[in-house]
Amino acid sequence: MNIDSRKVIVLIILILAVAAFEAKEYWLKKRRGHEEDEEKKIHNSPERPKGKVDVVIDTDTFNEIDDQYALAYLIKSNDKLNLKAIYAAPFLNGKVKTAKEGMEKSRDEIMNILSLMKREDLKAVVYAGSEKFMRNEETPIISDAAKDLAERAMNYTKQNPLYVIGIAAITDVSSAIIINPEIKDRIVVVWLGGHGQDYKDTAEFNMKQDIAAARVLFGCGVRVVQLPCKGVVSSFTTTGPELEYWLKGKNELCDYLVEVTEKEAKAHHKEKTWSRPIWDVTAVAWLLDEKFMEERIIKSPIVEYDNTYSFDENRHDIKYVYYIYRDRLFEDLFTKLSS
Repeated sequence: MNIDSRKVIVLIILILAVAAFEAKEYWLKKRRGHEEDEEKKIHNSPERPKGKVDVVIDTDTFNEIDDQYALAYLIKSNDKLNLKAIYAAPFLNGKVKTAKEGMEKSRDEIMNILSLMKREDLKAVVYAGSEKFMRNEETPIISDAAKDLAERAMNYTKQNPLYVIGIAAITDVSSAIIINPEIKDRIVVVWLGGHGQDYKDTAEFNMKQDIAAARVLFGCGVRVVQLPCKGVVSSFTTTGPELEYWLKGKNELCDYLVEVTEKEAKAHHKEKTWSRPIWDVTAVAWLLDEKFMEERIIKSPIVEYDNTYSFDENRHDIKYVYYIYRDRLFEDLFTKLSS
């Protein structure tokens, strides 16, 4: 049998070409899969920042006393956190008649804390937040704070996000996301809201006032770190004697914090041996050091309108803090505030 060598050569070339094509497709597919895995990791599992990062804070500062501690702690942690904006959030309780008044009094209290800290420069980046809570999951509440976040976040990326510390009803943040959905991939939201998953309900102050906004936050896919109150952060409490030992007489800010904390505690507690949660501090602390708390990755819960959670294993991931190292964090807090 005579074999045409030219045909053999052509056949070999074709075989090699097909093999090369298949190999190329295999590695391209593998690379795309790797990139998609990295994308999912970046998107759904926010990591604690390693270096100094930009942050904004959304706070109902007049509501209780813990917001004042959190804001001061943030400002005193400027070696790691670069504060870009402060948003005054709405709240509604016995101290005010409307959510608008709550926001306005919170703005005034922010200014008071900045004056006590001799940080007049930061007053230029204080923004009025929403005057009411979101009534549905489609309509944002337009405010200076929401508009600023919707615009400011566009200067950041997935790899280098803007960190949003939420220690209030989440209307300002969720409104910004609805105004400009593109920022979902450019921010990480660290929110103190809701109760622990083992607690009897989700009727926590920040969440129950603002369920529509909470549903937007947990449902839209933005990267979230949740610090639940009852059952988790409720362990972060202090007492009058402890405050007087560590803070009283240290500076004007510390004297103010001690005075107001003791006044509020005595007004709300019948027991002489009272303790007071300073839980908002933990949202700031998450950004500072992993030694302050324990966390795990969970599926984003569904916040229901009847003050419960529902769960779906097909939902995206979030970070969930489940334990606070109370003594470590208070040592850092007291050291910074008294300096």
